[in-house]
Amino acid sequence: MTLQRRILIFAVSLAVLMAVGLIAVLRASSAAHERDRARADGPRTDRGDVSLAPDAGGRRIVFRNMAWGPHRDELATVAADAPERARTVSGVSCLRFHAAGGTGICLRADRAVVLDARLKEVSARPLAGIPTRARVSPGGHLAAWTVFVGGDSYAGTDFSTRTSVLDLRTGGFDASLEDFTIHKDGKPYRSADVNFWGVTFAADERTFYATMATGGRTHLVRGDLAGRTVTTLRENVECPSLSPDGTRVVFKKRVAGLPAEAPWRLHVLDLASGAETPLAEERSVDDQVVWTDRGTVVYSLPGDFGADLYAVPADGSGAPARLMDSALAPAFLG
Repeated sequence: MTLQRRILIFAVSLAVLMAVGLIAVLRASSAAHERDRARADGPRTDRGDVSLAPDAGGRRIVFRNMAWGPHRDELATVAADAPERARTVSGVSCLRFHAAGGTGICLRADRAVVLDARLKEVSARPLAGIPTRARVSPGGHLAAWTVFVGGDSYAGTDFSTRTSVLDLRTGGFDASLEDFTIHKDGKPYRSADVNFWGVTFAADERTFYATMATGGRTHLVRGDLAGRTVTTLRENVECPSLSPDGTRVVFKKRVAGLPAEAPWRLHVLDLASGAETPLAEERSVDDQVVWTDRGTVVYSLPGDFGADLYAVPADGSGAPARLMDSALAPAFLG
């Protein structure tokens, strides 16, 4: 083989290798661009039927869609085991939402709307302030919601809340938990500065837990709807969420030394032993966390479109992981 032929073969080989490399770079760049564009545009949505029925199509997440576009703020659903897939949106808009037992509670700017399993309005109540928390009992018979009636953040101290509970079985309505009899530290207690928020219901459809604030401190309380009483259990507990087996609550706790605008860390409290477990999420979470099952909790943090959802083990192990972009107020059904 002549020297000229060898040089020609080398040049051709080099050109082929450069072309292959260029194609690989272009493909990688195109894929990255597509990912960036998809994130900029938000998750794909398709209009369709959204059901709150426990057995409708397997385990699902129903949530408020936060992606920009014509379906922002609408209730949407995805399969719980494929949260990254295209979302089915409902046309029903909510600012806060929760569902269980085939019943949904949808907070809008001026009213709380009870939804049936097909997202049809069952009843509605006017709201006295800015919607912030909502919960439905495991059996779907009770709904609770909290609104701000002064101020706009739990992080400060200049705010007032009103928490209401509706019994869908009887139509009974407690407009404010502040009307309940309070037992604090074993004694009857009354104060003009009492506020409640963050109700979470037990499976007996009677017992609930919530946050009570008074005298500059927050308390975990256990409530009895039939007796219209609340009893303080522990200080420095906010926005509790009861585990599916009723043995633990996950909550946000104020931690000394953290910034005033980001003061919370997630903890789990064992109700029987009183033991607290800090979770692996080190960012400040201002949310009422939900349980996906006995071992995992999900919560929101600020994101590109308002909020993203993250999951973390409930035993303090592991690390937080992003579950969904552009989503808020999830309910795990089925």
